[in-house]
Amino acid sequence: MAIEIPTDLTPELVPLSWLLGTWEGMGRLGEGEVDDEYFLQRVQFANDGLPHLQYRSESWLTQEDGTVLRPLAVEMGFWQLERDQVDGDAGPGMVPGDVVPTLRTAADVEKYRGDDGFRIQASIVHPGGLNELYRGTINGPRIQLETDQVLRAAGAKEYSQATRMYGLVNGELFWRWDSAGAGESLTAHASAVLKKLDGASTNDGAGGSA
Repeated sequence: MAIEIPTDLTPELVPLSWLLGTWEGMGRLGEGEVDDEYFLQRVQFANDGLPHLQYRSESWLTQEDGTVLRPLAVEMGFWQLERDQVDGDAGPGMVPGDVVPTLRTAADVEKYRGDDGFRIQASIVHPGGLNELYRGTINGPRIQLETDQVLRAAGAKEYSQATRMYGLVNGELFWRWDSAGAGESLTAHASAVLKKLDGASTNDGAGGSA
């Protein structure tokens, strides 16, 4: 599948540009063993003109044939290159940034490439008082993330760390999520294979239902 890069995309998002769009497909909870449940997932990566991607994921428990049973989970957040924020960047809050992007050219972005690709960070928020900050790398069509910090509200369930891996293979988005509670080792949490929806907008907010 050819990757189309929007002409108005800020240069520092080019390494992440293959994620843009809406993806949908089936997955399994746990290791995907015989008794593990199935789910349908819809993921959207969109850009609002600022140097980050907006992320939203919705999923529904299903039968093996894909028949939707009930809502399963929703999460949302922001993905971006990892770099120091400077005066020209927007924020904190509603402090406006410069009209011209901080990283203006491909050469500016290349300065952040390491031997294992570009360093990225992803902040993901869940219902139930759970926030995750992931750090990792993107190297072409491969992403590896590991939690740097996990923030839990007083009443949130136990959850201490996680890793996520993403890969683009023959136009399909493969991903796996491992997680652990307090004092536990990482174990398989979920995985799925998603296809990009034709004609999906990269600028609209994710919506719709299964």
